[in-house]
Amino acid sequence: MFPVLFHFNRKGPVMRKSTFARALLLPPLVLACVLSVSLITSETGLPVSGQSQGTTIESQGTEVSHPDDAVVETIPHQAEETPQEPHFQEYDISLMALGDNLMHMGIVYTGRREGGAYDYSFLFQGMEDCLAAADIKIINQETIFGGNQLGFSGYPYFNSPTEIGDAIAAAEFNVVLHATNHTADQGIEGLNNCLSYWESHPEVLVTGIRSETAPDRIPLLSVGDINFAILNYTYGPNMSALAPEFRGRLDMLCAYDAESGAIDFTSLNPQVLEDIEEARELAEIVIVCPHWGTEYETVPSSYQRSFAAEMTEAGADLIIGTHPHVPQPVEWVTAENGNTSLCYFSLGNYVSTQKQALCMLEEMAWVTFHVTENSISISPGESGVVPLVCHYRSGPVRLEKVYLLEDYTEEMAARHGIHSYGGVALHLEDLRNWSKEIMGDFILKKSDILPEDLSVSQP
Repeated sequence: MFPVLFHFNRKGPVMRKSTFARALLLPPLVLACVLSVSLITSETGLPVSGQSQGTTIESQGTEVSHPDDAVVETIPHQAEETPQEPHFQEYDISLMALGDNLMHMGIVYTGRREGGAYDYSFLFQGMEDCLAAADIKIINQETIFGGNQLGFSGYPYFNSPTEIGDAIAAAEFNVVLHATNHTADQGIEGLNNCLSYWESHPEVLVTGIRSETAPDRIPLLSVGDINFAILNYTYGPNMSALAPEFRGRLDMLCAYDAESGAIDFTSLNPQVLEDIEEARELAEIVIVCPHWGTEYETVPSSYQRSFAAEMTEAGADLIIGTHPHVPQPVEWVTAENGNTSLCYFSLGNYVSTQKQALCMLEEMAWVTFHVTENSISISPGESGVVPLVCHYRSGPVRLEKVYLLEDYTEEMAARHGIHSYGGVALHLEDLRNWSKEIMGDFILKKSDILPEDLSVSQP
């Protein structure tokens, strides 16, 4: 059998003229078969291989189907859609940090309950909204949890109840700084007891002190896919020389002699820079929390400034300082190599029963990190300090509460226990003026850091 060749024009199947001419030369029976197939196909208008029906034309008022006018409609090829990567949603990570949790005995007694139990949940009343809004929550635990069995004590050799740690964990702080000048107040036994206590709260990252078998030097905290290295150092443990048992156990900010332990308070410990460089390889953000500076001075010392520059050059992104018991300024630090960091020179206290009026003014650091698909950076307009006021009463001395300065009133200041206990005056106007002088343009209000439904003042 000879093949019948067709092509398809826009109006239907037709036979090539050359093919038709050759068909006339075929034997009659074969020719009849060929013609019958062609006529059936054109007259019925049935689609062939995906063809549409032929169109009709008018001829002397009668509609007829013409084989040469048959139409073939090709179905357009629809390319498969390539699945697209979901668009990256930029977002923020927020950090809050509080200053020295300084447990004077008046505060220890405030937490004592009938029957000998202790409860310190009151320490963070009024801070709940801020804590709920923050992803990273840091507090500087000024005094050691040296072991309740050793008894509790205040200045100069502190030992604080572990129930304070329970309150810290219950408030959902996830970072506790323990490298302070009071870390060694209860000897190496106190440090070991403190570390053993925190094993009961593995959800809290403890920095600044370490066990003899600590596997890593760099404490890391992850928020989603972002790693934060949080390093903590103290200038010293109220000693002129670091005792052998504390070497490698207490992270030192200042350099010291490897043999004698003599501390050089004017030089930065090279280990700090090594740690920052290592942290730079492990984390997207490097935070350094130094316990440094001169007590009761609102102006950073020359050593604070030089240390901050060195740490920034090594790769620190954020520096949060403690120890002076009073607030100090917040500044952007630019190192010689072009690196920059945001430096809080001192947050001051969080709680205390000190007798200096300025010690009642405090800073809560608030830092917003903006995360894009390829970077993370500090948002300057959304980072700064929320001024706080520590309020205690006297007769006997007991901690009442920590207030946001914006919620504090002159009536509250007039009944502050510092009037009788410290023999000094405290006025709201002074607190406001000090905050402007020290914190300047970095002052934030609650409404700047909290969602609208949480920013209503709650005195």
